[in-house]
Amino acid sequence: MKWGKIYGPEYVNILYRMVKRNLTAPFRFVCLTDDPAGIEDGVETIPIPFFPEPSPEHYRKCQAWRKLLLFERTLFDLEGTVFFLDLDVVIVGNLDVFFDYSDKLAIIENWSQPNQLIGQSSAFCFKVGKYSQLLESYCANPDRTAERYLTEQRYITKFLGPNNFAYFPAEWCRSFKMHCLPGGILNSLITPTKIPAKARVIVFHGNPNPPDALAGVWGRPVPWYKRFYKTVKPTKWIAEYWR
Repeated sequence: MKWGKIYGPEYVNILYRMVKRNLTAPFRFVCLTDDPAGIEDGVETIPIPFFPEPSPEHYRKCQAWRKLLLFERTLFDLEGTVFFLDLDVVIVGNLDVFFDYSDKLAIIENWSQPNQLIGQSSAFCFKVGKYSQLLESYCANPDRTAERYLTEQRYITKFLGPNNFAYFPAEWCRSFKMHCLPGGILNSLITPTKIPAKARVIVFHGNPNPPDALAGVWGRPVPWYKRFYKTVKPTKWIAEYWR
């Protein structure tokens, strides 16, 4: 999904190429977007339908609620298994295993909130039409849902409950900030050179994004007292995959 001005068409195009290199089965690559300009052939673009966003008070805290559109009972002409990926991930391994992992909705466990029944929605798999109650319940009262659950990823897993979804194996999807950077003041001293063992998807949540980390910039100004750890050295291995 691509909306607004944060990500340009190059993010869609690069994600498509990464998927194409790392998926052996036939697939359709579909992007729901409000602006298809610049998106290359091979990507199917579909206009994003109307979505009832929560009020500004709640939207400021989470701008990703419209991901719930994916749980529409009839999802355009799509059928079978959908593997959703955020635009700012880097694919570093084969993706075939994600599609057959579980009959339930499968998602990353949030690395910063383990054992709290909270997913991380940068990557998740589901059967089309099976989880329409997620969208229907949200649409019944967007503000009440946003106030109770705070974020769409928290809502997905909390609403479904532990018996109705599965977590991907932890090593498949890793956080760039938490699993690739050395951490703390070492971020300003040590260049990240290693991809976590068995990783298939590296998630760039928040800042930096892949091209920023490649260039060695955080992506946005930070207060002086955070600069010693909110920093990154040029991470050259990204160029091998993010293309």
